[in-house]
Amino acid sequence: MRVGLLGLGRIGAFHAATLAAHPLVDELIVADPVRTSPYGRPGDPFESDAVVIATPTGTHAELIVKACEKGVPVFCEKPVAGTVDETVKALEASAGNRVQIGFQRRFDPGYVAAAGALRAGELGELHRVHLITADPAPPPAAYIATSGGIFRDCHIHDFDILRWVTGREVVSVYATGANRGAAFFAEAGDVDNSAALLTLDDGTLATLQGSRYNGGGYDVRMELAGTRRTQAVGLSPRAPLHSAEGTPSPQDPWPDFVTRFETAYRDEIDAFLTSDKSLCTIEDALEALYVAEAADLSLRERRTVEVAEVRR
Repeated sequence: MRVGLLGLGRIGAFHAATLAAHPLVDELIVADPVRTSPYGRPGDPFESDAVVIATPTGTHAELIVKACEKGVPVFCEKPVAGTVDETVKALEASAGNRVQIGFQRRFDPGYVAAAGALRAGELGELHRVHLITADPAPPPAAYIATSGGIFRDCHIHDFDILRWVTGREVVSVYATGANRGAAFFAEAGDVDNSAALLTLDDGTLATLQGSRYNGGGYDVRMELAGTRRTQAVGLSPRAPLHSAEGTPSPQDPWPDFVTRFETAYRDEIDAFLTSDKSLCTIEDALEALYVAEAADLSLRERRTVEVAEVRR
């Protein structure tokens, strides 16, 4: 199989190594206007059997459409686009073509186990969910200015995994935020600390917290509390919660997102190469974006927003 890769940033470089080592990939064609890679060769990535898109967000929709016009299966990092309208256009253009979106948490063993336990009835009836996504340090100011805000850029992963694990839809959001760090967040109309209350379509409540300044390292977790038991996802396996003497002991934090989700990133690429159907569709990405849009509107207008308000 010949695979084309667009983009050699941090996650693109990781995908390049994964693709080059995959037994189904005979040839890797890479394209990036600035960076080079020891894996693959330069060339036209669309002259291939499949395309992986890891370029900046603003280019995703156009590249998805181009690949679909050529009838080439596409894997694209999240998000599909920065706006609902662009996402809908990409969805329409993809009709009849396989497109998988990179919400890698769906392939993380912890989230997979939690979804399985919930669906098997092991947790009992789900009563509440808590989600956390916190970065150890903020991205550059230039990135924040074009990111779309913390709910679209960062928490869209939480919105997707909430839908996927619970099998429910978010119907309303109340979101808030604060600026406790660099001025460039406020200057971009964004916040660096976030919180939200989400109501699912069966009445289950979910709470969400996030930060761009987390002293405990890269922290992504989910807690599902049911009538039988509670299951947590994302606790670091590299250090015990308590010392041998039983006194509290801090966990060894995850240093970054690539380390935290290394297995998931590899598994989502494997699924893309080996499956004949998408395990995370543009429709899924659009649903997560609707929740992010509702959260951003709630933050700005300081009110509860029904997700139906932002649907197209």
